[in-house]
Parts: sequence; structure tokens; C-alpha cells
Amino acid sequence: MSGSDASPITQPFLGIEIQLAGSVLVPRAETELLGETAIRLVKELDGPLEVIDMCCGSGNLALAIAHHLPNAKVQACDLTEDCIATTEENARLLGLHDRVSTLRGDLFSALPHAGSGEEADLIVCNPPYISSGRLENESAHLLENEPRAAFDGGPYGISILQRLVRDAAAHLKEGGWLAFEFGEGQHKQALHLLKRAKCYADIQLIDNNDGVPRVAIARKGHGQ
Repeated sequence: MSGSDASPITQPFLGIEIQLAGSVLVPRAETELLGETAIRLVKELDGPLEVIDMCCGSGNLALAIAHHLPNAKVQACDLTEDCIATTEENARLLGLHDRVSTLRGDLFSALPHAGSGEEADLIVCNPPYISSGRLENESAHLLENEPRAAFDGGPYGISILQRLVRDAAAHLKEGGWLAFEFGEGQHKQALHLLKRAKCYADIQLIDNNDGVPRVAIARKGHGQ
């Protein structure tokens, strides 16, 4: 999307229809793998579910999770006004505004302080993970219609992933799950970050249909 005054377009995502307007990331097929995995992790849990969608973009993950898990309340967080506004509008259109709320801020700064009693059963995140250099060269075409903030993961593409893995545990319940997407070829870095944190167990990588690892999951607990 190229501007906040552009007419919205509609795109399907995991059984719901998402409107895209303003400077928001267009959901990709690989993010459906993240959504399916996240839903699977917590769908058998009894009672109310607390979920955080970090870097929510259009709200596609937050709203799909709320749609498929009627016992879930989701906090959708992002840095930009366009993303928050688009998520709120999609929640209204889908009738999910009572269970999906939005918070604006830089990653976990948007949330109440850790230890507030609002820790989550699940944190899901599709972060920016393309290196700044690639966005200046072979991946520059991505910036023609979508915002740089949705893609730019710093010099090596893992700057946001580093912060996510480091800070997520403080906002998870004991035994809660972290699930995130990463770029093709970044699986070793994702594993290293999770193991180095020493506060995650049951660390796994999930392959897409082509056998390429694209999603990582880990449970808050004694590190491996």
C-alpha cells in the first residue's frame, strides 16, 4: 500500500477477509503457516486465553487467532498509526472488536510492565527480517508499495528478532508459547537466539510446504 488515502483492498487470510489501507504490510502466504502453528499450540487449553500479536500490521494474525479461538483475547501491538487504525477497522468489520484491542508502541514498550499479572499464553510475531542492505538492492522492489518499517530488520535482518526473543519471556506465563516468523535462511540465527536466551524449552522449527524452515516456536521454561 502506498498511502493512507488509498482505497482499501481486501485479502483472505486463514478464513477471514482483511482490509488493507494505508502503509501496512500485505499478508504473505508464509504467515499463514505462523497463524496455523500459533492456533494449534493453544487451541486445546481450557479457559480464557491471553494472546499478544507483536508487530500486528493489518491485524491479520490477531484477528485470525480471535476468529478461530473464541476464548482468546488478543492485544495487537504496532509502532505505526496506520497499522493500529487498520487493525481497529478490521476488528470492527469482523465483529471482533470486543476481543481484539490495540496498543501502539515500540515492541514490548506498548505493553504493561512485566509482572503486572497480564502475562500471555501466547505471543505471536511476524517481525521485519530483511537486512537493510538487501532493501537497497535485490529486495528494493518491496518498498514500491509497502512501508520500509514492515521489512527492515537492521544490518543483518535479525535486529527485531533479537529484541523479540530477549524481551518476550517477561510477558509470557510460565509454559506460555512464543511463535515467530523468520526469513528464509535465518533458521540457524533463530535457533541460536532462542537457546542463548536460556529461558525457553521445547524449541522447534516449522517447515513450509517446500520443506524450508520459516517459523520458530518455544515454550517459556528451563532453557535447553
